[in-house]
Amino acid sequence: MDNRSIGVFDSGLGGLTAAKEIMDLFPNESIVYFGDTGRVPYGTRSKETILKYTYSDIRFLLSHDVKMIVIACGTASSAALPHIKDEFSVPIYGVVDAAGYAAVRATKNGRIGIIGTSATIKSGAYTEYIKAHRPGTATFESACPLFVPLVENGHFDTQLTELVVEEYLSGIRSAGVDTLILGCTHYPLLQKAIARYMGNDVTLISPGREVSRFLKKKLDESKRHSPERDKEQYRYYVSDSVEQFEELGGIFLEKEIDGQVSRIDIEKY
Repeated sequence: MDNRSIGVFDSGLGGLTAAKEIMDLFPNESIVYFGDTGRVPYGTRSKETILKYTYSDIRFLLSHDVKMIVIACGTASSAALPHIKDEFSVPIYGVVDAAGYAAVRATKNGRIGIIGTSATIKSGAYTEYIKAHRPGTATFESACPLFVPLVENGHFDTQLTELVVEEYLSGIRSAGVDTLILGCTHYPLLQKAIARYMGNDVTLISPGREVSRFLKKKLDESKRHSPERDKEQYRYYVSDSVEQFEELGGIFLEKEIDGQVSRIDIEKY
């Protein structure tokens, strides 16, 4: 048993989709969440900048003595995690392997679509995983740089969202995929619009849901589940506006988080 918190970080609000899945699956676990809202988005940054941000995010979470860290950010998981995962004293898990595994199991026709930030798509991490675990699978990728700003500004299912979804996904839909990886934890907030455009025959893979299932396996194996709830179970930190995070974060989590969010200077870490 281990009553320490699970650390979760993302470039902004999107990682709350993963945090919610962890909350639902592990009611006794405590979470320290960091949303790097002052530096969002990560997906348009250089690899060097993404690595720098990832290091500081991890160091901040480690200052809270977390027992493990979930990188609930597709960009950091694909571009940074392979380079830093063995440098720290706690286990660090990303969303790529978990979502890739689910997609390989879900596809029937061997045609998988992948959408993500520009950095995620450029890394080729999802395609690499899929090809290694299901040789012969055809993958079709599309960078969707406007999706994160849409989510961060509350455009979950508006006319503007529909236009951008069509612009980014027309090629993938035409390719006849039966499975689509939403390769950024922001994207499940656009799931209604994406599912409507792709059609009922396409399975959508949510990285947040899949990484929480992966986490369960790891906690079961290591017997590090928390035996009881902590009094201060959920703590949220941001690097920019607390008010905006509280407002939109409550929508992500489907519950109010007023008064639980603190702003920090991430440049100190």
